[in-house]
Amino acid sequence: MPPRGKGKAPAKPRAAAAAAAAAAAAAAAAKAGGGGGAPARRPRATKARAAAAAAAAAAADVRIDDVMAAVRALRAAGSARGRVGGAAVAGGGAGGASAGGPAGGMEVVAAGGGGGGGGGGGGRELTLADLNLPNVTKEVRELAPADAALIIEGIFSDVVATILAGNGFSYTVPDRSTANHMYVEALDRIVLKDRVSQRAFANASTVRKAVITTRVMQLVHQLLRKNIHTSKRDLFYADPNLFTTQDESDAVLNDIACIVGCTRTSLAVVASDKGVVIGRVSFREAGDFIDCTKMGVGGKAIPPYIDQITEIESDAEFILLVEKNAAFTRLSEDRFYNKYPCIMVTGKGQPDVATRLFLRRLRDQLHIPILGLVDADPYGLKILSVYMSGSKSMSYDSANLTTPDIKWLGVRPSDLEKFNIPEQCRLPMTASDIETGKSLLKEEFITKNPAWVAELETMVNTKEKAEIQVLTHFGFQFITEVYLPQKLQAGDWI
Repeated sequence: MPPRGKGKAPAKPRAAAAAAAAAAAAAAAAKAGGGGGAPARRPRATKARAAAAAAAAAAADVRIDDVMAAVRALRAAGSARGRVGGAAVAGGGAGGASAGGPAGGMEVVAAGGGGGGGGGGGGRELTLADLNLPNVTKEVRELAPADAALIIEGIFSDVVATILAGNGFSYTVPDRSTANHMYVEALDRIVLKDRVSQRAFANASTVRKAVITTRVMQLVHQLLRKNIHTSKRDLFYADPNLFTTQDESDAVLNDIACIVGCTRTSLAVVASDKGVVIGRVSFREAGDFIDCTKMGVGGKAIPPYIDQITEIESDAEFILLVEKNAAFTRLSEDRFYNKYPCIMVTGKGQPDVATRLFLRRLRDQLHIPILGLVDADPYGLKILSVYMSGSKSMSYDSANLTTPDIKWLGVRPSDLEKFNIPEQCRLPMTASDIETGKSLLKEEFITKNPAWVAELETMVNTKEKAEIQVLTHFGFQFITEVYLPQKLQAGDWI
């Protein structure tokens, strides 16, 4: 593992003096251009050039020790958030065959590790069971293949019994529709409420869903008994005439996880690789040693089988969560993680389950802060919220998939003025963007943070947005040499 970045940057002129000199030079050039007959530069270009010069001068004022001190202060501040003493709380299943089969595997699982800011300490995190809230579904747990298979066998046994009794069969399925979710501020995540629906074979409106549920459960049972994995795409092709589209088999797979009371990964069906990690972390994957400082520029693909990752070790001070692969690649090529000891993770847009699980594992085991770098638009903030508070489609597993207290480092609407981003580099928000922004302002996981609300209101009111790539206006390496170092040193995150 490379040594941590230490020491101060070489002595250079202070930012204020350099910025003043740059402004004076720009003014002198403009004056000379006006008196000598040459056409004067446009004010916008002069302002942008002066701003770029000032920003470059400010880069010389960034000290690695100061950056690390700011990050360590964040780590210390979040050390004891939302923790209680005691052991994990177990419970029964939330769904199953309507005949009342064996209890599912649902349980409130206590994640190990520190609070949102990365702290350690004893005890465990606050869980849904600790709050004893009414009208919510108990959360799922990770199950061994044999245990999940046994529960499915019990469900099928009850189905056969009700058919032989002449009553047909029906599945009791937790309702995962938008209206059946709630945000729990104490947990800082979305959870599934307790409303259920009946998926009856004898009902014309639900017969097809009942057949698909039975078929997917049968395929999953085969995988579990053979102790092998498959992809969601392969699962679809196991019976494409029945499923019609992959969306159907994917949705039913989540339903089965709810019925069985386990995480979706416990069903041995995974998505293809999407997320990537690089930087100061090493681990073993299925026994093979992986050093993420030696993964070139592209980084290491985050494997779908997170349970096969063991022995995670790191000397990083923080995790940089990057929305887009383009920005991730720029930071990777510049070896940002060596100068500022960190782990960099990207989900390449909307994150998959493996990336969310991996980020949670890093947070629980390393106890270091996580800083988010996303586009300054409603969708960037929405993606950050999925990492933090979960998605409604998988709220039943939010305890395992969410990583609370990620800090929004950038790019934020206020940065557009702070870093003098020219008007021509900003993008007008579409009607859909504005509507999404207004919808987010009504969500409790946004309104709990006044600083996020202020930024989002600025975005909606100005009707302007910007991508991370807007920073390249000042140079391709501006993000690694100026923007991020300045933000980190100032502790400019919310």
